Amino acid sequence: MNTIRAGFIGLGAMGRPMAGHLARAGLLAAVGNRSAAKATELAQELGVAAPASYAELAAQCDVIALCVTGDDDVLAVTRQIAQGAAPGTIVVDHSTVSSPTAQEAALIMRAAGGDFLDAPVSGGVEGAKNGKLSIMVGGDAAALERARPVLEAYGARISHMGDVGAGQNTKAVNQVLIAGIAHAVTEGLALAEALGLDPATLLPTLGAGAAGNWFLDKRGATLLRNEFSVGFKLGLLHKDLLIVQGLARNAGTDRTVIDRSIADYAELMRQGYADDDISALIRLKRPRV
Repeated sequence: MNTIRAGFIGLGAMGRPMAGHLARAGLLAAVGNRSAAKATELAQELGVAAPASYAELAAQCDVIALCVTGDDDVLAVTRQIAQGAAPGTIVVDHSTVSSPTAQEAALIMRAAGGDFLDAPVSGGVEGAKNGKLSIMVGGDAAALERARPVLEAYGARISHMGDVGAGQNTKAVNQVLIAGIAHAVTEGLALAEALGLDPATLLPTLGAGAAGNWFLDKRGATLLRNEFSVGFKLGLLHKDLLIVQGLARNAGTDRTVIDRSIADYAELMRQGYADDDISALIRLKRPRV
């Protein structure tokens, strides 16, 4: 019999459905969020607790998943959890942050007698809603096995990448690929648009060949309709790529895609599009009038 009592902190576009999957699996005991009203609302919907503090939540849970915004948030929340956590408590962080931040958070939890897994995810809002995320995990293998039922509630693939920080390093590689694919797809479809090609025929034709990919399949039609509220916000990818830029600089690898993407998404943010899906990159690919 599974005796895990899981908590979930960070109830945004990704976190809310992930918490829902945990509740349906019978594992969720409590939820938390920066905005307490959002936590209270979801707690009532799912029939779980919404403690007044993260330390109180930690006292009620033995595995706590996080899906928050940035490095400072992860460290602040982990410190609060450590104040109330019993020995053996595991924090599983699904946020996208730097690997040094993950390593610092692991030290905080281990000092409190617990453990920490950096476990960023890929698959977008659709993957979170469908419970089909790819989860890349860094940390102790035994801690991962204890926490695995939590990850299985919303993960289609769970990969142990190595020690703490390896999950975030894998996500960094993932974000470079996403950025590069977004450039290729938006540039190609802007050309198709300018040439007057019919999307209804074009998209399935491209998707059936070597050009087929997740981004083309999920965003091709919507971006051609100027629908940019369907997925991952470009302001968040910009934040992620700043982390990746530092890793690549230290590693001495080429940063052409990273640097170009940071500049382009910064320009879209300057124009007021930070909350648009990353497919809004096509705005910069179309002919300038």
